[in-house]
Amino acid sequence: MNIHLLSIEEALRHVESQAGGLSASHAAERLALQKARQSKRGDGGACRLLLNQFRSPLVILLLVAMSISLALGDRMDVLIVLMVVLMSTLLGFWQEYRAANAVAALLAVIQAKATALRDGKETDLPVDEIVQGDVVVLRAGDTIPGDGLLLESKDLFVDESTLTGESYPAEKKVGVVAAGARQSERTNSVFEGTHVVSGTARVLIVTTGDETEFGGISERLRLRAPETDFERGLRGFGEMLIRMTLVFVIAIFAINVFFHRPVLEAFMFALALAVGMTPELLPAIVSITLARGAKHMAQEHVIVRRLPAIENFGSMNVLCSDKTGTLTEGQVKLQGTHDALGNPSDTVRLHAILNATFESGFANPIDAALRAEPGIDLSGFTKCDEVPYDFIRKRLSVVVEHAVVDRRHLMITKGAFVNVLAVCTKVATPDGEKPMESMREALQQRFADFSNAGHRVLGLATRDVTDDPVITKDDEQEMTFAGFLLFDDPPKAGAMEAIQELRTLGIGFKVITGDNRLVGQSLGMQMGIAKPEVLTGDALHEMSDTALIARVGEVDIFAEIEPNQKERVIIALRKAGNVVGYLGDGINDASALHAADVGISVDGAVDVAKEAADIVLLRHDLAVLARGVRNGRITFANTIKYIFITTSANFGNMFSMAGASLFLPFLPLLPKQILLNNLLSDLPALTIATDSVDPEQVNRPRRWDHQFIRRFMIAFGLVSSVFDYLTFGVLMLMLHASEAQFQTGWFVESLMTELFIVMVIRTHRSIFQSKPGRILAIATLIVSGTTIILPYTAIGALFGLVPLPWTFMLTLIVITLLYLLTSEMVKRVMFVRLEQRI
Repeated sequence: MNIHLLSIEEALRHVESQAGGLSASHAAERLALQKARQSKRGDGGACRLLLNQFRSPLVILLLVAMSISLALGDRMDVLIVLMVVLMSTLLGFWQEYRAANAVAALLAVIQAKATALRDGKETDLPVDEIVQGDVVVLRAGDTIPGDGLLLESKDLFVDESTLTGESYPAEKKVGVVAAGARQSERTNSVFEGTHVVSGTARVLIVTTGDETEFGGISERLRLRAPETDFERGLRGFGEMLIRMTLVFVIAIFAINVFFHRPVLEAFMFALALAVGMTPELLPAIVSITLARGAKHMAQEHVIVRRLPAIENFGSMNVLCSDKTGTLTEGQVKLQGTHDALGNPSDTVRLHAILNATFESGFANPIDAALRAEPGIDLSGFTKCDEVPYDFIRKRLSVVVEHAVVDRRHLMITKGAFVNVLAVCTKVATPDGEKPMESMREALQQRFADFSNAGHRVLGLATRDVTDDPVITKDDEQEMTFAGFLLFDDPPKAGAMEAIQELRTLGIGFKVITGDNRLVGQSLGMQMGIAKPEVLTGDALHEMSDTALIARVGEVDIFAEIEPNQKERVIIALRKAGNVVGYLGDGINDASALHAADVGISVDGAVDVAKEAADIVLLRHDLAVLARGVRNGRITFANTIKYIFITTSANFGNMFSMAGASLFLPFLPLLPKQILLNNLLSDLPALTIATDSVDPEQVNRPRRWDHQFIRRFMIAFGLVSSVFDYLTFGVLMLMLHASEAQFQTGWFVESLMTELFIVMVIRTHRSIFQSKPGRILAIATLIVSGTTIILPYTAIGALFGLVPLPWTFMLTLIVITLLYLLTSEMVKRVMFVRLEQRI
């Protein structure tokens, strides 16, 4: 819909609303209709997740082969194979479905909010409860919840890069635009998926959800989070294993056909082997492990918005953050108001409080501290106009009038000292106004003195605008410097200890702040850094990217940093080989949060920061962050365990199957036995998320190591194959097993070794020095007992298993124990090499 072509009156009629917004009852009716439409257009939810379990080409081919076999009359075996396939896929579906629901419940805790007029009053609502016809109040940092037409606006600038690709904010104002206006030229409209950079507005929401410009963008064109190192590693691992499986399976099928074995039986065997060897439960196990990790992190007040970010969280070795609320209490206090000569001044205090009281932009601790000042009577003062704060000007201006005293209009501007000084031509002193040039050096020295004392220092200036009280940012010129505002934000209790804890976890900490270098240096020393290395924004501007990459690791504090420079620092740290986290909660932090390997925000942050973040802290506390890092590393460690187990077992089984097909006159395992083996071995693997992790696996950052995984796969695969061939030799040459006994014996040995190798691989320590998780241990013992008993049951007979003499079973148990001892020795060598690589 072309919203920009509507007048305000036409738009209000079209959505059946009014400038004061909807009534609560009317909005509730519209919300019910909106949800009904969304459910009709739903993405399938559980149904689609269930169908995804059957999307593997190997599973589809196996179902086709079973259909052919059924047509040829082999009904019992087909039903058994079908039952095992269904059990495996339903198990994967149920676990992924539970994981998805758990994550959805966690994300509801940090739901974005919007402010709408309901019954004429401003009401904070979840963004998904905004409906057509709502009048929404926008301020800096707000995410726009739908496409709408401006009813009123003041110095409104919106970041529309998600729609237009333009990085510079677009100015928005009430008015009429041309019929053929492009998206970027529709200045009277705002769009879902964008956010307010500065200014204020009231917007009539005309469309929401899929009917918006953003909702109409094709799924393949929408902005997507870049693939994490963990996701790339998982994808590459899965593709590698599938390629190897297909090569071996085709070879095994060809060998069986060459030896004139029934083609359909050989085809079913090869397909069952392919299904059994591919890690089809890998997505489910990864989802379970990550979701369980996210739940544990939530108990530590850390909410994970994007599950794959947990790996990057655990791998993080550099954390960057602003100081406010992280190293400091975040409760700013006004310590003094001084005139240009450095003397205490009640006039400067009054003007500062007026500026803070009447500003209507985003909430911030500076203005909160000024508004909390006691003993100031503001009666008689009225606000006439405002130019909101933005991160380019670094100033905030308001125009006030005193209705009793003189009815003159005074523009009061406060902001960063340097930026306020830049628009001043005169200085107010007790002896009258003086030219700026005669006072500039003295003002800069006072600023340095105040900063060296650890204060955050702002400048304040005024100008009489009685002749034209309606102002824009261009009116911030030829002002009179009035004085200094001194604020303190004391170091947070325990901040130094929290930084030390991060260091013990192998995480370096760097401060990126807009405060001046003197304040930053003072803070660094309070944090225990004897001689903090400081780099200023001006120096950063002069450096090439290559020079910054070489220098960035040495810097402790980046001071006087512009918003766009934060992203440059993050990128330089990443290019220097670090996994970088960024903790930010402001409007100007969104690009840095996107640029970091793991973006971290807090629950009280502006919506755009929370939406850009991968992880949200419910408490602005570095100690919480350290506990979250530990949980992230536990989650990653448990995920990697399954990767190691899958590679060691599957690669060895493929070698064994290929060799057995060459010299055996029969199939080493029946297709239904392969699938049953696969199902039973996956049951304990589903509990890996509950396993305990040794402290040494948590104390340092760890990353996905493709080369080590390949070496691990080859080493343990060969060990597994050696013991498989030993089993073949013992069964054929020593025990003289029949075909059914051979298949039963190898079924028991291969399943037992795959179950108990978990106990070896799950820890870098000796198997006797690390206690497994209770649920994992119980699941392994239950399935192991089932494996030994199964050949003696009627269910075992359905799968072609036969009872084994006690000599057979005892021999297989001895082989399994020898395999575990050998694997323990190989593990020690492999993990020692891994530790040397870290």
